[in-house]
Amino acid sequence: MSPRTPTAAELDEAVRLLEAGQLVAFPTETVYGLGADAENPEAVARIFAAKGRPSNHPVIVHVVDGADISYWADEVPEVAQKLIDAFWPGPLTLILKRAAHIPAAVAGGQDSLGLRCPSHPVAQALLSRFKRGRGGIAAPSANKFGQVSPTTAQHVRDEFGDSVYVLEGDGVEVGIESTIVDLSRLAQGVGPVLLRPGAITPEMMAAVLGSAPQPPDAAAPRASGTLKAHYAPRTPLLLAEAGTLAARLAGFPADARIAWVGATAPADARCSWVQAPAEPEAYARELYRLLRRLDKEGFACLAFERVPPGHAWDGVRDRLQRAAAAFEFE
Repeated sequence: MSPRTPTAAELDEAVRLLEAGQLVAFPTETVYGLGADAENPEAVARIFAAKGRPSNHPVIVHVVDGADISYWADEVPEVAQKLIDAFWPGPLTLILKRAAHIPAAVAGGQDSLGLRCPSHPVAQALLSRFKRGRGGIAAPSANKFGQVSPTTAQHVRDEFGDSVYVLEGDGVEVGIESTIVDLSRLAQGVGPVLLRPGAITPEMMAAVLGSAPQPPDAAAPRASGTLKAHYAPRTPLLLAEAGTLAARLAGFPADARIAWVGATAPADARCSWVQAPAEPEAYARELYRLLRRLDKEGFACLAFERVPPGHAWDGVRDRLQRAAAAFEFE
């Protein structure tokens, strides 16, 4: 089924469900989100239950373009406003101090809150209708916790069947989750901290702020998608340098079927070669779709060559490393 633009009636039904405390899946420019009313703790609990997500793992609140961020955050520092002006709507999540009236459930019990303004037109149409544009939709990726994120409506249906209302929409152009930057500790003298890489790179933020965000530290708040093992297919995934990948596969039987994803064709007859995209944006856009497809094809292993160095590849590198961390190889 080809993606399409939701009708007004479908958007209205999605709004009705959200306002009734139910779940709605919707497209963003990164991945599909599993949404609920961010100010309804019972609705947010349904997200955690549906995904099998630990309740202390925060979710991101999505807001409409032009939203009053001061409603959600205890304060909006100048550095946050600069990033909002430069990158919203878009694939950037800001962690700010949570306003006291915003339920702690959406923040995993923390005093901080992740906020994002998605650029996808369907997401914006939904947000503009929900509570007349004054609401927020809490939405992690619309998949079971720790597994491969969805980039199509069918991916969501594969996960949840008919139990979740799904708004369709094409244009999931980024393909991996948003960049996350912590700004919740500025008053403590801790500058911006990059918690999760994505399409908005450190260089892009440095051009706006004058310096790049710092790397994660032990005192940083918990954030979506930052556990060691995440984004994992069901088929074992092995990640290694191209020159050592073949040797790492030596323990598999002679009749094993292996998917080899990389820049060069393998010599190993057991391997089916999938040529990896050469550009980081194209790789990110295709990564989850590729993982889901290969997961259904009966391979004994998904062997991925490591991606090139550089911040442009950080988002893809991060997702592959966390996916591989779910499996142990000798």
